[in-house]
Amino acid sequence: MKSQIQLFEEKKVRTAWDDATEEWYFSVTDAIEALTGTDRPRKYWNDLKKKLQKEGSELSEKIGQLKMQASDGKNI
Repeated sequence: MKSQIQLFEEKKVRTAWDDATEEWYFSVTDAIEALTGTDRPRKYWNDLKKKLQKEGSELSEKIGQLKMQASDGKNI
């Protein structure tokens, strides 16, 4: 998988390209931060998943977590 940084309105969004499936993967927390301007995107994402689950959405079951490189160089 090839990792890359994309810019969205001057906010960094971590991405990864999978050659095998020919699909892009995006960091949800980075996208949330870019779209909402929140300074706590992980909390926002957790609250959103809980809300969706209460409403009966299967969305959170279909979303996997990939390790992507953080700004400090660690894979999280």
